[in-house]
Amino acid sequence: MKQHPNTKAVRIQIPRTEEMEHSAPLYLTSSFCFDDAEDMRAAFAGENEDNIYSRFSNPNVQEFIDKMCALESAEAGFATASGMSAIFGCFMAFLNSGDHLLSCSSVFGSTHTIITKYFSRWNIEYSYAEINNPASWESLIKPNTKMIYIETPTNPGLDIVDMEWLGKLAKKHNLLLVVDNCFATPILQKPVEFGADLVLHSATKWIDGQGRVLGGVVVGKKDLIHELYLFCRNTGPSLSPFNAWILSKSLETLDVRIQRHCDNAEALVAALDGHPKLNSIKYPFHPSHPMYEVAKKQMKRGGGLVTFDLKGGIESGKKFLDALQMLSLTSNLGDTRSIASHPASTTHSKLSAQEQQAVGITPGLIRISVGLENIEDIKTDILQALEKC
Repeated sequence: MKQHPNTKAVRIQIPRTEEMEHSAPLYLTSSFCFDDAEDMRAAFAGENEDNIYSRFSNPNVQEFIDKMCALESAEAGFATASGMSAIFGCFMAFLNSGDHLLSCSSVFGSTHTIITKYFSRWNIEYSYAEINNPASWESLIKPNTKMIYIETPTNPGLDIVDMEWLGKLAKKHNLLLVVDNCFATPILQKPVEFGADLVLHSATKWIDGQGRVLGGVVVGKKDLIHELYLFCRNTGPSLSPFNAWILSKSLETLDVRIQRHCDNAEALVAALDGHPKLNSIKYPFHPSHPMYEVAKKQMKRGGGLVTFDLKGGIESGKKFLDALQMLSLTSNLGDTRSIASHPASTTHSKLSAQEQQAVGITPGLIRISVGLENIEDIKTDILQALEKC
């Protein structure tokens, strides 16, 4: 029976045991046993798919991976302990000394730190391309360029990269295209359909959706995932079976949660549009977004994140956060509970003022991860806080 990917996210499950459980059991074990010496030899030789050790593979982890592959239309995957270990694993598994990385200029703060602070230790070069200047990308490709890495939408500026155009560029120059799809999730966009070779997520965010566990995952072409697996099984960024069990269950409600997040975000944008305390508001599906048409082409909806720039800069930003009565002040996003953050002083505080400006982070920028509360309560809290700025 042919099934929709969202159905597969609900129905894919590891084989039932003799207990005939309806919900997958937890496999909280560090290692697995073998019937005999030949069975053990074959497993270590890679001649069968038997589990050996939970640093390599685990039934709960594999179930989560299989669901993510179905959602992303990918051939294979590997799950990691966090989103950053997924990103670091992609870099280290495929970039060698002397290679060059081309990245969009706006990336998550920790990703920026890896690229700018640690790449030089391994003699890996990098260039940042301007998000809204496609002509600059090809001019930055060098003979030693190996990979193009992007986020879309970006963190935290919600900039959009045209994946169809970039996929063709990567193919033209025989480059790996790696896409961080954390903000959109496979419910809203599938980078593989636009030429991405690898797609990664911080599963800590929308995939878990309830602020409970850490996790990361990379999916993509089978041969590339095998290389990533070989690197990660030896370096150890393994996803715990318990976290994998949580994340697999979370995927069963991902579609309905994302739709509600989008509903609430759209209503919030409508309520804030033209507010006198704001310089601007940014949302991928708002007509004022500079890449609105591209967003509509590659995304099904605009997502659950909204940013706005407060008049009054950093002092207004502090007053706004302090005046909130319901929204959480925390470093996470993608939660059932709405969250407000101030990127300039938190997630992107390691960037210089010039670097922040280059990626659209203003002193008064506020990022709202719009939750699942009643939208009238979300709007009321944000609007009353704006009045105190």
